[in-house]
Amino acid sequence: MNKRLLGVFSLLCLFLLGACQQQATPEDRLKEYIGQWNDGNFAEMYSAYLNQGTKDAYSTEEFVERQEKLQADLGIENVEVSYTKPAEDTDWDTEQPADFPIQVKMETLAGPVEFEKTLTLLHETQEEEEGWFVEWDPSFIFPQLEAGDNIRISRTEAARGEIVDRNNNGIAVNGSGFDIGIVPESFTDESKKEELADLLGITTDFIDKQLAQSWVQPHYFVPIAKAAKTEKEVLEKTDEIPGVAHQGTDMREYPYGQALSHLSGYIGAITAEQLEERKADGYTANDFIGRQGLEALLEDRLRGRDGLKIYIEKPAEGAEPITVAEQPAVDGETVKLTIDAELQKTTYEAMEGEPGTSAAVDPKTGQTLALVSSPGFDPNEFMLGISGDRYKELQEDPRNPMFNRFTAGYAPGSTIKPVTAAIGMEAGTLDPSEGLEINGKTWQKDESWGDYRITRLHPEAPNPIDLNKALVYSDNIYFARQALDMGKDTFADGLKQFGFEEEMPYSYGMKKPQISNEGTIGSEGQLSDTSFGQGQMLTNILHLASIYEPLVNDGTMYKPTLFLDEEDKQVWKDGLVSAENAKIIRQGMRNVVVDGYAKSANLKSVPLAGKTGTAELKASKDEEGAQNGFFVAYNSENPEFIIAMMIEGVEDNGGSDYVAGFVAKVFKE
Repeated sequence: MNKRLLGVFSLLCLFLLGACQQQATPEDRLKEYIGQWNDGNFAEMYSAYLNQGTKDAYSTEEFVERQEKLQADLGIENVEVSYTKPAEDTDWDTEQPADFPIQVKMETLAGPVEFEKTLTLLHETQEEEEGWFVEWDPSFIFPQLEAGDNIRISRTEAARGEIVDRNNNGIAVNGSGFDIGIVPESFTDESKKEELADLLGITTDFIDKQLAQSWVQPHYFVPIAKAAKTEKEVLEKTDEIPGVAHQGTDMREYPYGQALSHLSGYIGAITAEQLEERKADGYTANDFIGRQGLEALLEDRLRGRDGLKIYIEKPAEGAEPITVAEQPAVDGETVKLTIDAELQKTTYEAMEGEPGTSAAVDPKTGQTLALVSSPGFDPNEFMLGISGDRYKELQEDPRNPMFNRFTAGYAPGSTIKPVTAAIGMEAGTLDPSEGLEINGKTWQKDESWGDYRITRLHPEAPNPIDLNKALVYSDNIYFARQALDMGKDTFADGLKQFGFEEEMPYSYGMKKPQISNEGTIGSEGQLSDTSFGQGQMLTNILHLASIYEPLVNDGTMYKPTLFLDEEDKQVWKDGLVSAENAKIIRQGMRNVVVDGYAKSANLKSVPLAGKTGTAELKASKDEEGAQNGFFVAYNSENPEFIIAMMIEGVEDNGGSDYVAGFVAKVFKE
């Protein structure tokens, strides 16, 4: 075959091959286009699929960049575009447009958007490529969107939920405070700028930056800081500076201040780390978030959900905006506590700023009525943004006001003795009427104890020592001997029945009560120490109040609750002590106040019963250490609540009777 014939044959083959290749149908092109749309490939959609008329009408900026920006700004995701299939025998005419009904679904920050449209493909040639191309306009972004329109998003702020006590007294509420600001034309003394900055805990550079904002006019009020209503001294001093004033503004308030500070916690500006974690939940850099206490624990219940609206803004004067999607604002939940804020305040004030903690519980329901850590701090101060100097001052305060003591664990000292008695009586090893002959200040079982001896505070207690005298004189030797008679297994099992070695079923994180670091009792010496609340025994103040419930209500310890929407009277432990044995222990605790060493609690107006305790924190084996003083008490005739209180460092203040005096003040109020 010659070269000429070969060339003709090759051309013929190419012609036949091209004729055999079927041109893409409008539906084929639509499927590809929708695939790119669902994947958000706007650049490919523009360059490879739009018809020339659309490209002439809309630039890449108007098609590609605008849609990419809208997806980011409006939180558009989960885009699902589908179409209604044409009849199988449809004959496509290249001279006629191909119309397809399409369905568009997407999620946005303001909720779901769904619409239907007719999408048209036209047959034309682009850059020597013949085929079907999409005709597009802005209504394929949102219906009723036209060239020249703007898409806007507006936010309606949801109110943060409030925290209230059982009587609807506000604990964390949406109240008011003040914006402190400058009127530039009246602020003429530059030397006052540094004074103002020091008062507000800000810098002079920050003041300059606020005054340099583009909107500022000489006669305008320019906010530079916020102040709570409680900061009266700051308000008074700033008002004395010419050109400085304050105006009312909405603000989170903590009406009970220090008294409830560790429980309420506070909100503060969201940190970069928190924003990164919470961005998916709709938080922004300008939001406030719970930073400590219940404000943090209840963040998801309190926050609420801001209202969002996406709308089309028409350029024509007087044209009504068109809503695309709208999510109404949902205010945060109001959370009601079992706490009695007035009882909490009374208890806090009774403690006179001494380092310590208190808890009060209702023995008939398990509801928490007070949960105090003293000293506290001003949550309003933290909510507004505390200065570095002020924070350092609080951190260096020897009373440690930033430490939440009601969640911590402490050796309960002799306040555990009524529980030790209950365990022994129920085990049948302790006869409350049987007296023991105890002589001297110290005692040991035998020489196998080596140097270890048990010491009691009142060797003058008259023999024989029965349970009542042992409680009145708080006799360590008596309770150690009873624990030895029980044996370590019986005693440890009994303590576990009272909730030791078990996480408390409570809504707020608490130190787990422990018998020892290992959860067991390893020696007779440790058994003896544990019987009077020393050794390695630790408990939190709420648990200490709760373990007196069975002694008051004949055997039942309720699950402690903090929120009023929790079911109360849920039995946590039952059958801990018989009614007969509980009555005997109650009489002994009444005698502790009347005849014993809680004289400060012996009120004429309120017949208190309870038990004192002192836990020594030894600096070393041979040195005297600081002492934590305890008192657990209730009204013996009307036990509406049991209160447990601990005060640190009572060794120079009369020991545990010092604490009994504080508790007595609560009952007198």
